[in-house]
Amino acid sequence: MLTIGQLAAHAGVTVRAVRHYHHLGLLAEPEQDASGYRRYDAAAVVDLIRIKTLADAGVPLARIDDLLHAGPGQFAEAVTEIDRSLAEKMEQLRERRKRISELAAGDRLFLPAEVVQLLDRERALGVGESLVLLERDVWIMAAAQTPHAIPQWLAAKNAALDDPAFVELYRTMSFALGWPPTDPRLPGFAEQIAAWHARNFDRPAPDPAAPLDLMFSHVLQSSPTLRRLLASSDADLPPSSAPATESDRFPREP
Repeated sequence: MLTIGQLAAHAGVTVRAVRHYHHLGLLAEPEQDASGYRRYDAAAVVDLIRIKTLADAGVPLARIDDLLHAGPGQFAEAVTEIDRSLAEKMEQLRERRKRISELAAGDRLFLPAEVVQLLDRERALGVGESLVLLERDVWIMAAAQTPHAIPQWLAAKNAALDDPAFVELYRTMSFALGWPPTDPRLPGFAEQIAAWHARNFDRPAPDPAAPLDLMFSHVLQSSPTLRRLLASSDADLPPSSAPATESDRFPREP
């Protein structure tokens, strides 16, 4: 006869596992003998090894008791079902791993590759990260709501970035995010932005599905200085090609 420790050692499990199997009703728990110990026989070793084998194979503990008492046909059918369930879970885990690996790609998880390339181009041109990230958020909203408009907006923004004058303005705007709202440079800079827009900005037709109010709200809340600057210049939100009607323009501050 074996103690619980000896039983566990013969099956290659822990005493805690044996007690857990007792609790689940998978392994019969013998009565205490006269000395107060529970003693196990060879049959208990066989049962425990079978339980451990099934558990190690991935069989859910809730199904093990059925398999222990199933006939050959029922056993084969149950194992096939369990295998199918495990395959589905493995596929789900693969999808999760794929999504987790995509997190390392940063913006690529949320944006079309062409938009990510645009943002990288802005970084390479010296646009400050704070403005790039603000624009990224606007693109995320746009891509979710009006993905069909993205190619048009991208073409307009890339065309703007081909203009050295715009690049200089956009670079300065990214630095201006750190200026105080009362900075004396703001009025002159706002005039430069307005002049560039007047010369170059060909406004696309507005898209009623575009989340313009949400975009504007995000931009306006990002920085008091940017809010003051855009209001003074009558300019649009960071993807400067985003559509807007006349009523969508930023209101001028008094």
